[in-house]
Amino acid sequence: MLKLLTVADRLDRYIARNVLAAIIVVQFVLLGLDITIAYIDDLGDVQAGYTALDALLYLLMRTPWRFYQYAPVAVLIGALIGLGSMASSNELTVMRAAGRSLARIVWGVMKPVLVVVVVVLLVAEYVSPRTEQYAEAWRLEKLQGEGTMLTSRSGWQIEGDSVYRFGAIRADDVVLDLTRYRFDDRQLVEATYAQRARWEGDAWRLENVATTRIFDDHTESEKTASMGWETSFTPTQLERLLRDIESQAPSELWAYAQFLEAQNLQNDQALLYFWQKMLMPLTMGSLVLIAASFVFGPLRTVAAGTRVFYGVITGLSFKYVQDLLAPASTIFGFSPVWAVLVPTLACAGVGIYFLRRNG
Repeated sequence: MLKLLTVADRLDRYIARNVLAAIIVVQFVLLGLDITIAYIDDLGDVQAGYTALDALLYLLMRTPWRFYQYAPVAVLIGALIGLGSMASSNELTVMRAAGRSLARIVWGVMKPVLVVVVVVLLVAEYVSPRTEQYAEAWRLEKLQGEGTMLTSRSGWQIEGDSVYRFGAIRADDVVLDLTRYRFDDRQLVEATYAQRARWEGDAWRLENVATTRIFDDHTESEKTASMGWETSFTPTQLERLLRDIESQAPSELWAYAQFLEAQNLQNDQALLYFWQKMLMPLTMGSLVLIAASFVFGPLRTVAAGTRVFYGVITGLSFKYVQDLLAPASTIFGFSPVWAVLVPTLACAGVGIYFLRRNG
């Protein structure tokens, strides 16, 4: 009995080694192609303060985010190549003839994928949000000088009786182009514009402020060089509002979604990206099932290039379905978690069906 378990463990390690090696190779190829294409495109921004070497460094800083983005496709194609190579050399046939069940072979494929999942989740939580933030600030400082904008995305926010528009936030926690509209029973009573808002340790201070107060029969204008700004907003909250939501960590997305809900604002987009990242293990598992069903089913006798082609088509179809369901969750009012789960469960269902039919 012990001898049989030892042989089984060796087979698991052999399958895991082949699949993991294929996943790593595919990931490097995808990253290399993407960085090359992005580098050629980014050369159009080269100027005196931003050289071709700077453009390359910027793209390399963003590698963790690209690694996260391509991980599901790399898992799918890597599993196809790893299992396909063993199928082509009849190693899978020998394993089946020796009594190895199809489910046990698939579990052997899942083991290295679990390692990839852990790495991807750690990168999504602790690495890519920081490298994306630093890379964007570094690039903009090279292009526009030090103290430049951390992000150029504007954003709107509600607090109490006021509606705010924020132009941008810089790397040194300075908000640019801040506008506040204050309402009284849905009636606009005051509009305040500040050229910048500076964070001074525990409070904000507005600079170059222009205030217009609106009455029933007239308006009054006032200009102030500097004044305090009482608000519950912190630099971290404003950064989340203005930073690209897709690059934020799962914990940041959850906190941002709760903040929006507390403000009675729509938080579907934040929840969508949160569930996409948290359900990544299920997504990769379903793609592995699809890959295994291809190898043991209709693609078991075709060339490796054909398997890769079908893998790419399947991966793109999966992504497009998720992208279509994302806005649909907002339009039709269903939970964003279903926008992630539906294509994942569909892939898993199709994979299990073909595996059982061929098992």
